[in-house]
Amino acid sequence: MTGEQIIFGLIALVTLAFAAGMVTVNSVFHAALLMIGAFGGVAALFVTLNAGFLGVVQVLIYVGAIAVLVLFAVMLTPRVMAQQDTRPRYTPQWPLAAIIAVLLTGVLVIIGITVNWPVQAQFAPATADYAVELGKAFMGPYILPFEVASVVLLVALVGAIVIAREE
Repeated sequence: MTGEQIIFGLIALVTLAFAAGMVTVNSVFHAALLMIGAFGGVAALFVTLNAGFLGVVQVLIYVGAIAVLVLFAVMLTPRVMAQQDTRPRYTPQWPLAAIIAVLLTGVLVIIGITVNWPVQAQFAPATADYAVELGKAFMGPYILPFEVASVVLLVALVGAIVIAREE
């Protein structure tokens, strides 16, 4: 194993730890903080794969916008901060979920080890031209889907505000 592979594996393990903590913690606020760590880990994985542009976009959009939005929503909603989770920590579904998770992990590990994955000796270096081409694609042949997505997000935002105001 090379040093890059070891660093990638360590970052992947830390990212998985953040993600596992995010879905197992009781506090919504702590889950949002762990989500920021998981998003940051994914950005670091992009950087280790020589996809710096995607890493920066990950940090700007997910860590910088969505995670902070979730934190503000949690902190500004008194009902969420005041509620305590009174459900039992152990439910009857845990054994079945654990068995399925272990089996799925085993299948994925076996596939990862036995399949002869093609390896590219050297990746093409990422340049600023990729970002320019992406921008041209969004403003060229994909302008309609891009604008439809923005209108759908705007409608969802207005709908969320209307629903929140009625309560």
